[in-house]
Amino acid sequence: MAGAVTTKTAWKLQEITAHSSNVSSLVLGKSSGRLLATGGDDCRVNIWSVNKPNCIMSLTGHTTPIESLQINTNEELIVAGSQSGSIRVWDLEAAKILRTLLGHKANICSLDFHPFGSFVASGSLDTNIKLWDVRRKGCVFRYKGHTEAVRCLRFSPDGKWLASAADDHSVKLWDLAAGKIMFEFTGHTGPVNVVEFHPNEYLLASGSSDRTVRFWDLEKFQVVSCIEEEATPVRCVLFNPDGCCLYSGFQDSLRVYGWEPERCFDVVLVNWGKVADLSICNNQLIGVSFAQSTVSSFVVDLSRVTKSGSIPHGLIRDDEPLVPPTPTGSSLRRIYDRPSTSCSKPQRVKHNSESERRSPSSEDDRDEKESKAEIQNPEDYKEIFQPKNAICRTPPRNNEPFPAPPEDEPITAKEALKSSQAVDVQTPLPKQELVCTRPPIASSTPLTRTEPSVIPAARNEPIGLKASDFLPAVKNQSQTELVDEEAMSQIRKGHETMCVVLTSRHKNLDTVRAVWSIGDIKNSVDSAVAINDLSVVVDLLNIVNQKASLWKLDLCTIVLPQIEKLLQSKYESYVQTGCTSLKLILQRFLPLITDILAAPPSVGVDITREERLHKCKLCYKQLKNISNIVKNKSGLSGRHGSAFRELHLLMAVLE
Repeated sequence: MAGAVTTKTAWKLQEITAHSSNVSSLVLGKSSGRLLATGGDDCRVNIWSVNKPNCIMSLTGHTTPIESLQINTNEELIVAGSQSGSIRVWDLEAAKILRTLLGHKANICSLDFHPFGSFVASGSLDTNIKLWDVRRKGCVFRYKGHTEAVRCLRFSPDGKWLASAADDHSVKLWDLAAGKIMFEFTGHTGPVNVVEFHPNEYLLASGSSDRTVRFWDLEKFQVVSCIEEEATPVRCVLFNPDGCCLYSGFQDSLRVYGWEPERCFDVVLVNWGKVADLSICNNQLIGVSFAQSTVSSFVVDLSRVTKSGSIPHGLIRDDEPLVPPTPTGSSLRRIYDRPSTSCSKPQRVKHNSESERRSPSSEDDRDEKESKAEIQNPEDYKEIFQPKNAICRTPPRNNEPFPAPPEDEPITAKEALKSSQAVDVQTPLPKQELVCTRPPIASSTPLTRTEPSVIPAARNEPIGLKASDFLPAVKNQSQTELVDEEAMSQIRKGHETMCVVLTSRHKNLDTVRAVWSIGDIKNSVDSAVAINDLSVVVDLLNIVNQKASLWKLDLCTIVLPQIEKLLQSKYESYVQTGCTSLKLILQRFLPLITDILAAPPSVGVDITREERLHKCKLCYKQLKNISNIVKNKSGLSGRHGSAFRELHLLMAVLE
């Protein structure tokens, strides 16, 4: 009997537990689309094959969580940056540490390998971009121009330019040889998360948290088009290898864009969540996403995706075959000149600090000795890495496309849209057992399971909930059936209390909304604070944070004491809201507060100035108290630690 025929456009390939703690970064190898690297809060870098559940290799040496990863074009080297600002480069074929690069003063937010030479670019929370020579183990150049964290770096296909995207809403284009900025692209109204060069033309794409995708002409240095229709921010972008379209990964879909004119060719529903990277191989797009310690890989069949033409954007019908796309016309833009040899070495910068002019030292050597590669799966390691340098008489084996899973009935576009809008209540796939585990530690005391100190904002089940708590205890072991009335009475326990809590919260929100409706923002915040319920304050701040123009100095005096409580809360969502509000206050009002406090006293009586001075003194005192909390929490790992370290840098003027 013949195998089942599938018409699926996108499907989940596998789901693995990648680390013993939360996953903080991951990246795909772009040449094969099969190699996956994950970094976690456990300070390890694990190497995987996207279609196999076993860890191939585990790289150790970092002492703080991994914040950024990148694999070079040949998939022979991998670079990892940590929260402490250190960078390590590993040789995957030799399974050993190659270099340790030190110089950044804060988290490494972005990394990229030069397409030809042995150079690595790094962007940090300290706003600096550094170009490193891996062979000589030193910083070649430092690029300064951004005012906030650098979130993405990309070298141009010819290796002459470097594009950087940052939280300051800008995209900058740097000339590597001259060591200076060529142009700054502005237009985004939110932090820019991703940037990508066109593989052939002088064209650049950027995606931002303002939910727009922009295309920039690198000859005329102007915007070509802007796509603003999306409901969620873009998380990653990738041009098709022939440059005919741009693939953009969103929270629940893959969208295919054209830019002259701007249009969406197709939308593929993919429930991948926090998609972090994309790669293309064998006419298939591979996407990887993560949630806590779990990493999932997905496949999209590009033969069933419209990449060009005048077809209006919409959902793909899985039960209808696609018409082959019409070939794109010739490019009107200049095409990159790819050199046959490695790029010329950039002009060296004069090193100002000890860390930047550092040569191989005993301290670095000790760090590299402590770094090691633990091969967890020798068979997969030999199959993937060892044959690259071996002489083989037979042609190399090509990677086959991933087969799609069979399906019983074709799914229509209407059904797909309905399922995407509904809550996912399907039975989750069983998680693969983590292979790269440490050996068990002998202990004379049994391990006790404790509840987490911070309750995460997104979780699959309430903290401490057990199904057995809602069922009456079975007194007789032979008793297998429960009386309906007894079971319902147990289930109703606490139900009335919860209804009272929710009703009270709804009433409080109605009270705040009534004050808000008359346009008095300050009084609405006052009423929320007077209710003495942090959940109401969080709901209100989440609205105010979306519009920075609502913030005034007198509003800061009311909100800052509440922020101090939120930062010490055990609820992750409360901490996130507090950090966002505090960041807005620091960026908008801290320079004003310090300038007014440092100004000499005025002559005569100025009531308005005296009131403003009193508010500034009050805010300054509150910020000083909060700075101690931020400083103590800046040593945390994961997303919390990163947010607190960024706030600590902004509050440095208070110390």
